[in-house]
Amino acid sequence: MACALRHGRRMQGRTWPNPSVGCLLISDGRLVGRGVTQPGGRPHAETRAIDEAGQQARSSTAYVTLEPCAHEGQSGSCARRLLEAGVGRVVSAVQDPDPRVGGCGHAMLRAKGVEVTTGCGSAEAGRDHRGFFYRVLLERPMITLKLASSFDGKVATRTGHSKWITGRHSRRLVHAMRSQHDAIMIGSGTAHADDPELTCRIEGGSGNPVRVVLDSSLTLRTDCKLARTIGDAPLWLCHQSGADRRKIGKWNKSGARSIACKTHRNGRLDLEDVLTKLARHGLTRILCEGGSRLAASLIAEDLVDDIVGFTAGLVLGAEALSAVGNLDCSEVSDGRRYLLDLVDYVGHDTISHWTRPLDLGLYQSR
Repeated sequence: MACALRHGRRMQGRTWPNPSVGCLLISDGRLVGRGVTQPGGRPHAETRAIDEAGQQARSSTAYVTLEPCAHEGQSGSCARRLLEAGVGRVVSAVQDPDPRVGGCGHAMLRAKGVEVTTGCGSAEAGRDHRGFFYRVLLERPMITLKLASSFDGKVATRTGHSKWITGRHSRRLVHAMRSQHDAIMIGSGTAHADDPELTCRIEGGSGNPVRVVLDSSLTLRTDCKLARTIGDAPLWLCHQSGADRRKIGKWNKSGARSIACKTHRNGRLDLEDVLTKLARHGLTRILCEGGSRLAASLIAEDLVDDIVGFTAGLVLGAEALSAVGNLDCSEVSDGRRYLLDLVDYVGHDTISHWTRPLDLGLYQSR
């Protein structure tokens, strides 16, 4: 199962709205077929593994990181394909939360005499498929907040200068992170200040994630880099429902997607509604890259699932700009706590990965 999980991670960021599932077929102690969900969500992992194994799939054991689907979708159900291939045993990490499946895949296999074992590697699979689970059960994608800061938690000098706080190795790793997410999200302030492309520029990379800009009044310039690179990567603009129709039409004509969202009384976008709308458009995993006000808003509303921090051995002082905006914490207990998952070196910087405690109830197999 550990190998199936590693294989499944290869397509993270490219299979939405479906999860990136891994499947291995083992016969007489030999690997005879392997598959991973393909870009766009199809074919599914089980289909790829069966096609590779051919006749060797008969009487084999399938290790799959998510319950095989039972509904007859665009390409038929995976449970049926496993039965038709003559697979003798299925080891499944977690049950699929999709109401069209929800245990039906396991039940279909058992009803035809296939031995089914569930729960193997469930915690790891739950982490890998968390974005998909959140979209189905919570109606929002999972959010990874990326912060690159000085040792004293600053992202720019008092004048706004920020290139470069962390080193080239860290920046390269960020591009790899982008490739593992469905979308990159920033606020309009960052879009104006940095004029970023937000594309994935690493050797061997394939495709770019969706670029999402939260821009309530559609103030983004139509000659910015994001606009000029729509042909290379999709651009989605989340704005208030009362935004200027001429601006909406102009952006739509350029190839961008405009998404009307609810706003608060202060005019800021309702982040829960934003994430719900993005989930309905199929996104499961979003990497947030700024800025400090958006980071603070997401944290304050308890919408951040992972924090990845790149820290440089640089001190900028109290007058510099902080990585996270005002959270109005009067006591330490008012702050959000995350669990440390990893600490490592990246060139001359350090990387730390923090995560919210997993709700294991979301990943329980039945």
